[in-house]
Amino acid sequence: MTLREARSYVEQFHRHHKAPQGGIFAIGCADVDEGLICGVAIVGRPVARNLDDMWTAEVIRVATDGTKNACSKLYAAAWRACRSMGYARLVTYTLPTESGASLRGAGFTIVAETRGGSWSRIERPRVDEHPLQGKLRWERGTQENSNETA
Repeated sequence: MTLREARSYVEQFHRHHKAPQGGIFAIGCADVDEGLICGVAIVGRPVARNLDDMWTAEVIRVATDGTKNACSKLYAAAWRACRSMGYARLVTYTLPTESGASLRGAGFTIVAETRGGSWSRIERPRVDEHPLQGKLRWERGTQENSNETA
């Protein structure tokens, strides 16, 4: 699916974020019975500059209409696509209040907790329209299991 289509879907269905400005690629998940898109994932370069090593990508948005297992399918498909493109690691973030069941189901593990905070600075003021609390960083990578098949 195109980034434009995925961004439109995120604007409609994401709980607490706007659509990102760009990305590397986007994928969609469809309900076969209904023939409708039930979720999207947008993958881009890591937002944290210390993770932007040319081998790491980040799932910057996932949004679904609530269809069962759509999130897990999207995370797993994003990892397969990244791996086929030569990436060695895929990261994403959740709020501490989110269970992470979809990420665990897709083979991700928690690797860090972030401080959170605002991107706004005196010299670069911004309006914060997103949660500012700390987040959990999840990761999936080729080093974790050299025998992986998923």
